[in-house]
Amino acid sequence: MYARLLRNVGASARCFATEATPKVRPINKILISNRGEIACRVIRTARKLGVRTVAVFSDPDEKSLHTQLADEAYRVGEAASSASYLRGEHILNIAKKSGAQAIHPGYGFLSESVEFAELCQKEGVIFMGPPSSAIRDMGIKSTSKAIMAAAGVPIINGYHGEGQSDECLQREAQIIGFPLMIKAVRGGGGKGMRIAEKPEDFLTALNSARTESQKSFGDSSVLLERYVRSPRHVEVQVFADQYGDAVYLWERDCSVQRRHQKIIEEAPAPGLSEELRRELGEAAVRAAKAVGYVGAGTVEFILDKEDLSFHFMEMNTRLQVEHPISEMITGTDLVEWQIRIAAGEPLPLKQSEITRRGHAFEARIYAENPRGGFLPGAGPLRYLSTPQPSADVRVETGVREGDEVSVHYDPMIAKLVVWGENRSQALNSLIARLGEYHISGLDTNINFLIDLASHPEFQLANVHTGFIDQHFDTLFPPIVISPQQVGQAALALVFNELQSAFSNSNGGSQDPFATTPNLRLNYALIRTYNLKANDKVYSVAVKFDGEDVQVQVDNGDWQVIKAERVQDGERLKIRANIDSNITTYNANIDGVNVVLFLESGKLDFELVQPKFLSAQVDQLGGGSSRVVAPMPGVLEKVLVKPGDQVKKGDSLAVLIAMKMEHILKAPKDAIIKSIGGAEGDNVAKGAAVITFVDEEASK
Repeated sequence: MYARLLRNVGASARCFATEATPKVRPINKILISNRGEIACRVIRTARKLGVRTVAVFSDPDEKSLHTQLADEAYRVGEAASSASYLRGEHILNIAKKSGAQAIHPGYGFLSESVEFAELCQKEGVIFMGPPSSAIRDMGIKSTSKAIMAAAGVPIINGYHGEGQSDECLQREAQIIGFPLMIKAVRGGGGKGMRIAEKPEDFLTALNSARTESQKSFGDSSVLLERYVRSPRHVEVQVFADQYGDAVYLWERDCSVQRRHQKIIEEAPAPGLSEELRRELGEAAVRAAKAVGYVGAGTVEFILDKEDLSFHFMEMNTRLQVEHPISEMITGTDLVEWQIRIAAGEPLPLKQSEITRRGHAFEARIYAENPRGGFLPGAGPLRYLSTPQPSADVRVETGVREGDEVSVHYDPMIAKLVVWGENRSQALNSLIARLGEYHISGLDTNINFLIDLASHPEFQLANVHTGFIDQHFDTLFPPIVISPQQVGQAALALVFNELQSAFSNSNGGSQDPFATTPNLRLNYALIRTYNLKANDKVYSVAVKFDGEDVQVQVDNGDWQVIKAERVQDGERLKIRANIDSNITTYNANIDGVNVVLFLESGKLDFELVQPKFLSAQVDQLGGGSSRVVAPMPGVLEKVLVKPGDQVKKGDSLAVLIAMKMEHILKAPKDAIIKSIGGAEGDNVAKGAAVITFVDEEASK
């Protein structure tokens, strides 16, 4: 097989080199076969170039931002990706119907589909990506590694063969040694990837990787590689045109990851010499030319953090999620490059003309619970306030306040991108802007991102793929709620109550919060609240005395606070002087939920009555009488039935959420009483999936 691949590489390169001069085809209308922030990103550049855009949408996306921004929008199907955004033939028909000359696939969905790229070529519609042959060669990891070796690009040892039986893979695993990485041969994004630490873990990890790969890419084939502990993940942005020219736009460091998925990226990669940067860039260009590449691509490398040697990992044959940081340090618009190259124009810049300036970070803001194992979430964005965009700050998003983060798609809410003259300046900007990103209604990773970016080792650029595991205890310290923070929550309730009272008494037309910049509390009023945070309930008394507010937490000493509401549109913003420390913070009151946005991040309180606490704990699955869904998702498999006896740690059911597979396991030895749904059912977060027989009743 290897010899055949080498012959094919040579043939591909010869054909590419002797290809006739490409025909320039002006593009004035593009269909974007994607959704969310990347669709919005493409629309903005297309509009700048005077190119009209066509959006496609699934049923839940009908009123989404990308459909509102596009010049036209067409329904493509139901919620599930397989019934909507993966319907290549239907999407191509929409492109022809709308008069679009080209299709931009974004990333994910059809962006790395060989079949879709070939179908576009057959129907005379420009696919704004590489040739289908390049997608095929680079999309199958075993094939790509053979091609890279032939092109002189360093590769890592492993098994990349066609034999896929359990016996064959187990035999190869023993040869490679443990720990080892099991990876889907197609796709990326951390899907279909598992680590087997020891031989007895291998089959379980293999089956899980196969299942996830089949669902994500329609192919369960895997490869095996020696697992390099805690390497750095460094990737190079490349671009190639239809005339055989290719360039690199420097590198990005994407080492800090969770669940094998990137969470924060920076460019350029810190701590590399100029010579090493050139070596990485030149190796990436050789990789692109080896497959006759055209358009935007990313060549990913494993970089040993000790000796800085690097090995080819894979090539993503599309625009990457993190492309904005490359744009920020090079002053380019890579989507504009995509459009121009797809139209047959040459590369806009030569390698010598691509300069690098400053440093940039991208933080991915997800609907997920970092303290709950980074499990993905879903739900409404009931409150959303973002940093102010500028030349040095970008907010790449496809959602607005009130929109829903759907269980059917990736849980990314936005990308926050910042630039600075150097790494330290850019990092300070990132932390400050994350503090200005306010979301309530669902869990997000913003607090975690603030803690990560503020971590002393991250500040020193001591990054690697095991960073979160290594520093887990310091990244997830115990949550401590101070009396001052409880008092701030009580103040938010008071100001919210005053706002409602004034609005109601004035018919909503003479709200003093809207007509005056500040409101002082200047009459007597007493309120008591029970506020729950971090599984503890605080009793708070609030008393007014002239301009001062007195707050008492859990029958402690009374604190005297001077407070006022600061004009910020309809947002609740409070300035408070507590113990001679003046702080300004935002808050949001939504029913019983009280959310503070402080310098350290978001802090959630719940307005509760003590008598409801025990029932609430039981509903969440207290006492191990049931196994609940840790996130909303689809019940993919039920592995037990009523009456079965299970042991602690046994697999009970498989939940699919955001294309990721999550196995629900027994927390104890028990007998199954009932199943809370059928295979294929949607289940809500906290819903009982498996209920056990009551131990006392069974005696």
